[in-house]
Amino acid sequence: LTYGFIEDEAVAPGQFSVHELRDMLDKLKPLKPSLIKLDSNLPYGLAIVACRLPGYQDRDFAAGVIMADVMNSKRGNLYKLVVDGKALFTGFDSSLFKETGMGFAYAGFPRGMDGSRVVNLLKKVINTYKDKGFPKELVEVAKHREITEAEFRKNSISGLASEWSRAIAIEGRNSPDDDIRAIKQVSQAEVNRTARRYFKTFVVGLLIPKTSGKPVFSRGYKAKESFTEKNPPQVELPAWAKKALSGLPVPKSRLNPVVSILPNGLKLIVQRETISPTVTLYGEIKNNPGMQEPKGKDGITDVLDDLFQYGTCDMNRQEFQKAVDDIAANLSAGTSFSVSVLTKHFDRGVELLAQNLLKPRLPEKAFKTVKKETMDALKGKLKSPSYLARHGLLSMLYPKGDPYLRQATPDTVRSITIDDVRRFHKKIFRPDLTSIVIMGDITPEDAKATIEKYFGTWKASGPKPKIIPPPVPPNKKATLFVPDRTRIQDRVILAETIGATRTHRDYYPLQVGLHVLSGGFYATRLYRDLRKKTGLVYTVQAFLDAKKTRSVFGIIYGCDPPNVPKARALVIKDISNMQNTPVTQHEIRQAKTMMIRQVPISEASIDSSSSILLDLATHDLPIDEHIRAAMKYRKTTAKEIQAAFSRWIRPKDFVMVVRGPRPQ
Repeated sequence: LTYGFIEDEAVAPGQFSVHELRDMLDKLKPLKPSLIKLDSNLPYGLAIVACRLPGYQDRDFAAGVIMADVMNSKRGNLYKLVVDGKALFTGFDSSLFKETGMGFAYAGFPRGMDGSRVVNLLKKVINTYKDKGFPKELVEVAKHREITEAEFRKNSISGLASEWSRAIAIEGRNSPDDDIRAIKQVSQAEVNRTARRYFKTFVVGLLIPKTSGKPVFSRGYKAKESFTEKNPPQVELPAWAKKALSGLPVPKSRLNPVVSILPNGLKLIVQRETISPTVTLYGEIKNNPGMQEPKGKDGITDVLDDLFQYGTCDMNRQEFQKAVDDIAANLSAGTSFSVSVLTKHFDRGVELLAQNLLKPRLPEKAFKTVKKETMDALKGKLKSPSYLARHGLLSMLYPKGDPYLRQATPDTVRSITIDDVRRFHKKIFRPDLTSIVIMGDITPEDAKATIEKYFGTWKASGPKPKIIPPPVPPNKKATLFVPDRTRIQDRVILAETIGATRTHRDYYPLQVGLHVLSGGFYATRLYRDLRKKTGLVYTVQAFLDAKKTRSVFGIIYGCDPPNVPKARALVIKDISNMQNTPVTQHEIRQAKTMMIRQVPISEASIDSSSSILLDLATHDLPIDEHIRAAMKYRKTTAKEIQAAFSRWIRPKDFVMVVRGPRPQ
């Protein structure tokens, strides 16, 4: 993997060279207060208060980084807006350049609420910090977290390459360590001085959610355009390329985890890595809200997830977050949970995770706040184009009453009580449905001992719940148009249910066929026909979402409204060709090469490797399934691809969802 930032060769929008942009930044005029107000298709409103920040070459650069981190602290005043029920969510982000930077605080608010009130709340938080200063404790926490995060960046080949390239080519440092040394020297006084210097003039942005109209269903699509362009001749590979691709051996996996099952049924997977003194834990509890949420209590899963942050039975929200900050951990709880921490703090990190996960505080006062915020968010979500498109797609794919069609509403959330939440937590959080993956600088023996120490007494009660949805019949052809007046182009999804599940033998030739269709940009059929040759779309992607009992095959593309039927016709043509004619040897070799060479890249970071192992464990697949799959891809023939597409794909039965301006 190669990352590079070649400053002097870059060209910005408007064809300014980097040197010209640098001169422009050096001559920046004083910032003037202004308001930018736009309609939005988001399910919530968004208030933004932006200001300038110090750039890479500024003396206050490191202090600016720490200032932004403190603004984002869950123990800070900005996040307290969420806790107090005054915002749906908050955050602080930044974009930095050599000579200057931009920072912005943001907050989400319910549909119909006066956004100017939220802007004033954001300004009050910022000005309070400017006038009274940042707490010394939070400044030290931010420094500790930045130093710890530098260790975690060593766990990714691409991440580390990016860090070094940016430090040398963009920031002008000798190494990324220069920034860490500067951060270690930052004082509370420097952070406060930086706040007084930059928290002066603001640009305010307001995104106001607007209704675009009701979706329109129909039974089919009447366009009958067809395209018969001939495929261009294949370019002969040079000798060195042919040699490199000959044989195509499956790379040996660097993963060799130790797998064990605890007496309570918890599955533990441990892979030792010594690249840095860190440990990362990812976990998943198998669940299915559509099949497990009590009748009439839809949305209880979301309410429970938002309550974990309020602490444990022994610690309130602030005490718990302080304990997490003390070890500079990144911790999240829910049916998907994780903790990342330095090796020396692993025991404490797992202890805090277990307390939060198994014995959450679930306070009634916080419950009332979270319940109201969930109801307010749903009022906007149920009217948003993105939700209408997604729910409309599901309603065309699955039969009435299917678990996937359940939806939370303000009324269902209103009916939820704190006792409902506590019972639901005990019901769905079970060790015999839980998988944990641990990767980092720890032995499998020590990792297992720690997990047994804090999760070993966790017991499941009653029989395992049913969480696997039943198979579904093939869908019927249908079309849905969802108006979205904020979009210039249409976003189109063509999809259908198919009978080839994740463990079916045809899963593998279907995957190779997907890469022939869209796995390699211009070198694949859909990109060549829809973008390169006709210019109808900018992006197009084929997908296969295969589960234990049901699967969905589909195509997603974006295009101008007049081109929707033209692009659809080409998609149908390309898929039909997959069924009628074997793919070429050039295409199958290219697809296999991309898929097999992806194996070592997918294992190039601890995060991606952990994701692979957790996904396999959660779906009850062999722990080396990604290697087994690569071997099956290597053996797949053109005839097998043709047969699989003929057996399962029904081009005439696609449901189509168009979101944006009405197609012409």
